[in-house]
Amino acid sequence: MIAVQASLSPLASLAALADPTRQRIVAMLAGGALSSGDIAGRFALSPPAISQHLKTLREAHLVCVKTDKQKRIYSLDPKGVQEVSDWVARIQAFWNPRLDALEAALKKESK
Repeated sequence: MIAVQASLSPLASLAALADPTRQRIVAMLAGGALSSGDIAGRFALSPPAISQHLKTLREAHLVCVKTDKQKRIYSLDPKGVQEVSDWVARIQAFWNPRLDALEAALKKESK
């Protein structure tokens, strides 16, 4: 059961990234930490809508937040991003040899 729970985190992160607005937020935060106001100012959406996107990203462990006086500063969550990266690497390790073998077989057949 623990292994299943651990494998759900990257999938939740990928589900969170299915939304284009959240993709843009993550891309912006890749350049450095930003306040929620700075993030909201870059979109034509209402601040409450951006707040909901940020909440989804927090729950997916893709961003983290710290409070600085009255500002909420968001940054990428290195641990959550690494979990997604590790998951993708496992998928690549599974598929790359199989795709290479398929490519070799197809080249052999075409000769």
